[in-house]
Formats: sequence, C-alpha cells, structure tokens
Amino acid sequence: MKITKNTVLSLLLAFSLGSTCVIAYAEGADKSSVNSPNETIMHIEKAIVEISHRDFMPPSEHLKAARVASEKVTGNTDIVKKANASIIQAQIKANQFDIKGATDELNKTLELYKSLKSE
Repeated sequence: MKITKNTVLSLLLAFSLGSTCVIAYAEGADKSSVNSPNETIMHIEKAIVEISHRDFMPPSEHLKAARVASEKVTGNTDIVKKANASIIQAQIKANQFDIKGATDELNKTLELYKSLKSE
C-alpha cells in the first residue's frame, strides 16, 4: 500500500510540474512574436523587390503577409496606425500598377517600422 501511494503521488507531482512548464513556455513564445516588427519588415522588403522586378502581376503575396504581420505588432500606437495605413495604400497602388507610388509608400512604411524597432 505504501509503495502504491508513493507511486501515485510522484506521478501526480510529475504531471503537474510538466504541465506548468509547458504553459509558461508557450506564453513566453507568444509574447515575443507579437511585439517584434521584424517579420513585417522582412515582408515589406521582399514586396519592394517584387515591385521593382515584376512584369504584370502585383506582388500581393508579400503585401498580404506584411499586412497580416502588421496587425500583430505593438508599440507606439500612432506609428503602428500610420504604418498599417501606409501598407494598405501601397497595396492599393500596387493593384493599380503605380510602381513609384507603391514603392514610395512601402519605403515610408519601412522607415516607420524601423523607428518602432529602435524604440
């Protein structure tokens, strides 16, 4: 009886410690990915390259990815709102085949996110 009791207690302790560690690790990983604008900056840079080298198709893949990633970025709310609006304008201009306008908007967005990163 004593062996069974010790075995059950040790298993319960192991399960409770294991589940606590997993939850703490998951919360830490989630917080670091939300705050960083690195993913958004990467997609914006790739979209700029696609716009300058494209033939007749707008670079919608990286613009959409940048827009999705920009929704996760936190920081100075004014800068984040301006950057999100600028990504939307760049997407509109790219769909209208305005290469210079889309590139200018993306460069402006890139500077906004880089200033957010340095804070």
